[in-house]
Amino acid sequence: MVFLLFPFFFAHAENTNEAALLWKLSIPVRGSISSPALALDGTIYQSTFSGWMLAVSPAGKVKWQFKTKSEIKSSPAVGADGTIYFGSRDRNFYAVTPAGKLKWKFPTGAWVDSSPALAADGTIYFGSHDKNLYALASDGKLKWKFPAGGIVASSPAIAADGTIYFGSHDKNFYALTPDGKLKWKFATGGEIDASPTLAAEGVVYFSSTDGYLYALAADGTERWRLQTKSYTAATAVLSEEGNLYLTATKDYLFVSPQGKIIYQHPTDVQMDMSAAVTANREVIYSLPWLQVCSFNRDHIWPPTWTFKMSFNVEATPNVDTQGNIYVNNGYYLVAIKPPNAAPPANSAWPLWRGNAQQTGRMGK
Repeated sequence: MVFLLFPFFFAHAENTNEAALLWKLSIPVRGSISSPALALDGTIYQSTFSGWMLAVSPAGKVKWQFKTKSEIKSSPAVGADGTIYFGSRDRNFYAVTPAGKLKWKFPTGAWVDSSPALAADGTIYFGSHDKNLYALASDGKLKWKFPAGGIVASSPAIAADGTIYFGSHDKNFYALTPDGKLKWKFATGGEIDASPTLAAEGVVYFSSTDGYLYALAADGTERWRLQTKSYTAATAVLSEEGNLYLTATKDYLFVSPQGKIIYQHPTDVQMDMSAAVTANREVIYSLPWLQVCSFNRDHIWPPTWTFKMSFNVEATPNVDTQGNIYVNNGYYLVAIKPPNAAPPANSAWPLWRGNAQQTGRMGK
């Protein structure tokens, strides 16, 4: 069965403060909480919870659709050669060509909700509900797998020295060498769903469902932990100054590199989506539930602009080099042109997976 997808185009702003809707594209219904990945040629890749991977042109037209046998919760990552990598709840991990053809698929023992991280040498890392972190070669062959003590839904991140970081439902945070050996692990008081955030000086940040945001040195020693007083499952993003921006249950948090809260603003509903930091000193969030908004880092409230989305926004926004924002609300993939549009900030980790291609890797 093939879904017919229709783009809707608007030539006018559809909200206050002149944030313009460039286009919106209807996606197969059943929702989506994954973030779109942006290829270098401008193609947008969006997975859906009905099992589709969509390739969308910069003009909002569907280029192709690829169907898996079950839901896709993970977000895709785009390789240097344009290959699209993603996992599915049909227990397989996929590599699809830029033309929408299956390159290969790799079977695991359970759901694959973890988004992949792509190393500079072509190795692909991802976790599975079968409690393993996998390392695959670019041809889809298994290089190694590392057994954790619980589900690995956390999306791994790759440091500049090749270290792979990830969390597990066994309440531990892991650091592995590129050949799959344990460097160290760090125990928390709760399951870890969030992806790590990597800073230029080698510090790794992550949140746990025990309500703490952690900062660890590259050798695994704890620098600090910040109690958010609430369930914390979101991934932080970084500004040029090294400040962290994330959500914790019902609060927006701005945190210094020393672990001090700079600003905290409450909302009415629980959130676990991540933000995006742009070069014009703005932080783009979902404003629960029906809006996308931007906070100025110097004048936090009210938002500098908001954009009405009609349906709940649970996905993390992505930002291209022109400052256009791409986000989905489960029913539509939307392209927004904000006022004073700006590209991602020139920081170590300005977006959820480090960059717009969502490679989960420090550096280029």
